[in-house]
Amino acid sequence: MRIAIFSDTYPPQINGVATSTYNLVNTLKAHGHDVLLVTVNRTDTKFNFSEGVVEIPGILLKRIYGYRLAPIYHGKAMRVIRDWNPEIIHNQTDAAVGQFAKIVARHLKIPIVYTYHTQYEDYTYYVTKGNFDRIARNVIQYYSRMVAKGSTGFITPSVKTKEMMRMYGSDVHISVIPTGIDFSLFEENKIDKKEVDEFKKEHGIKENTLVFLILGRLANEKSMDVSINYYAGFLKKHPEIDTKMFIVGGGPARNSLELLTHELKIADKVEFIGPVPASRVPFFYYLADVYTSASITETQGLTFMEAMASRTLVLARYDDNLTGVIEDNETGFFFTSEDTFIEKVERIIASNQEEKERIHENALKIIEKYSIQTFYENVMEVYLRCVKKYW
Repeated sequence: MRIAIFSDTYPPQINGVATSTYNLVNTLKAHGHDVLLVTVNRTDTKFNFSEGVVEIPGILLKRIYGYRLAPIYHGKAMRVIRDWNPEIIHNQTDAAVGQFAKIVARHLKIPIVYTYHTQYEDYTYYVTKGNFDRIARNVIQYYSRMVAKGSTGFITPSVKTKEMMRMYGSDVHISVIPTGIDFSLFEENKIDKKEVDEFKKEHGIKENTLVFLILGRLANEKSMDVSINYYAGFLKKHPEIDTKMFIVGGGPARNSLELLTHELKIADKVEFIGPVPASRVPFFYYLADVYTSASITETQGLTFMEAMASRTLVLARYDDNLTGVIEDNETGFFFTSEDTFIEKVERIIASNQEEKERIHENALKIIEKYSIQTFYENVMEVYLRCVKKYW
């Protein structure tokens, strides 16, 4: 099948949509399909087309974490896509590239599948700054219904997101397909142990140091400040325990998060690594003892599953979206407050190796259903159903 995938973000950018798009492109290619990726040129303002990738030039928006805004129509890109002759379009975004995807689908009279990756209500403050927030949410709900209605096939990565669409009033058929992960990338034998030892020595990590990891885009909606505050609470209660927290990623909230560590007087315990390429991410999971996140805006929680695949203990703020992935005290740990955060860390410290192994093994069994092969099969089922509608 000839599949054109539209996304405004792609590695080396680090975010859930970029990861999902990357996994989709690669699994389709691995199964013999022809794939054309249409995205934004992330490095300059030129139009490029090579090796199955169309890069549309965009305007750099420095205030939005270096995001580039492409036009909703590009003549050269349209000619390339028309000549390539896709059978179906898979749209991963609502930004300008996503609007272009809709134009192409109408022009070529082919089906379009849409994956609703982002809960946009959690991002309204970027535009409203707290003003007219209710109006903005109503607009988002209306827009989401229209997007679903205008797609040949509609996918959400979690049941929670599907239920949210129902709450918005959408009655279209919705396929729940969690993004697949190539778990082989996180196997221990892929890690350079010598490099890990050198990193630990360089950063003052001793044999008994408990290492925490926060990983992802540093932005307000990720609630990383919550994890940092709770970590400070743990340090205050247990100054005798040697710990270190690494924060991997970049974004608009970095300065405020760094300031917070100084205000809490824990800057010596928290180190900001900055953004790293996707190939480097498994290294930091392996380095950490505990991966923690307080975000409740994830549509499925890819980082939680990556951590679990890396045999790193997961400590997450409770969210309905994680039900079925994290089972408290069985595949990971939930916290709901500073007290429960501290309580779960104390439990982790008190756990013997046998108990930790039990949790790791349970976690690996749970995430099997999120394999890249299962993801591929589910997506192809949607594609075939949508193509039949155009026969």
